[in-house]
Amino acid sequence: MPEDESPRSSHSNPGKSLVNGIKTNPASNSPKSSLSVPLGPPVYVDLAYIPNHCSGKNTDPEFFKRVRASYYVVSGNDAANGEPSRAVLDALLEGKSQWGENLQVTLIPTHDTEVTREWYQQTHEKQQELNIMVLASSSTVVMQDESFPACKIEF
Repeated sequence: MPEDESPRSSHSNPGKSLVNGIKTNPASNSPKSSLSVPLGPPVYVDLAYIPNHCSGKNTDPEFFKRVRASYYVVSGNDAANGEPSRAVLDALLEGKSQWGENLQVTLIPTHDTEVTREWYQQTHEKQQELNIMVLASSSTVVMQDESFPACKIEF
């Protein structure tokens, strides 16, 4: 194929990269320090997956200030890598406290972890104040040789 007929997807944009859909400066190792996205109105969604298995690498209070969900899914289950991160769970409380409206939020952990249990117990009063419910499920899905906890969400 001649060079002038190559598909657009093959062209690169040197000097720019995307982290979570946001343009960043590749010279910086920390995406948070290089964000140059202007603040805008918050985005309201029904369901949001907390990025990177609820790791503190890409999620901070700003995420919860800007992405306002009825349900947040926490999928981290790797304590050695800080997943889920206590700092991210605390960031949910901080971000939600600045919403200015007391909408119901449900947090759905996909695994029962020590971090999640401790956070739940230590911040339960704050969760109630902010209208945050942590969904615990005793339901189990069994598929072939594997079983895992399950939650049912209705809208």
